[in-house]
Amino acid sequence: MSNADTLSDQGSGMRLIQRSSMILSRLPPQMTRQLFASALKHAAKAGEALFVAGDRGDGCYRVEQGLVKITVTSDRGEERILALVGAGEIIGELSLIDHQPRSASAIALCDSTFRYITRQAFEDCTKDDPGIYKHLAAVLAARLRETDEALAAQSFLSVRGCVARTLLELADYIGKDAGRGRILLDQRISGKDLAAMAGVARENVSRVLSDLRKRGVIEQCSQSYVLKDIRALEREVQH
Repeated sequence: MSNADTLSDQGSGMRLIQRSSMILSRLPPQMTRQLFASALKHAAKAGEALFVAGDRGDGCYRVEQGLVKITVTSDRGEERILALVGAGEIIGELSLIDHQPRSASAIALCDSTFRYITRQAFEDCTKDDPGIYKHLAAVLAARLRETDEALAAQSFLSVRGCVARTLLELADYIGKDAGRGRILLDQRISGKDLAAMAGVARENVSRVLSDLRKRGVIEQCSQSYVLKDIRALEREVQH
């Protein structure tokens, strides 16, 4: 959910939401199984939107296979990526809870499959087990605390730190072992998407990536990246 090319050089973008922050994903396993017992199968091609901001929130999805970016767009058409969502995670649940329109858009980054539950199925489940709301309240409180901590940390990150952290977070989601301590980001990633994830101007991302390549920290092939020196990226985040 991000604005990309015209954000400030100070790295003011929000960090990617960690997988654990998805609300329904943090319910006890038995509750999640109960919620998705009657889920419908759904598939989306790369680039296809599951929903867009402003849509009526009539259900939520669990990613079975694939990767989805959660985005928001400014009035000027600038995109900001707030989260990457992978297999086992749930998206679109906020609208089930507050009955408000979608606050962001969800777009498949590659061909993906899902399980979908309707609002009615969710409400039927909570009637049968009202204890779900107690768990949701605890998860919402934890999510707010995590967001506060993330915003505080982001305020002090340099542009280089923002880009390095984005690469590390991508490694957590889509990274594959390439041997000798290297990690392949096994997904085509555009400069625009990297800028939207990091929350910095695209031209600044290009400068940072160029420097990382020259130093041998990363290697780029087309729109894929190999992270060759993870410790160097971690040091950029810590400085």
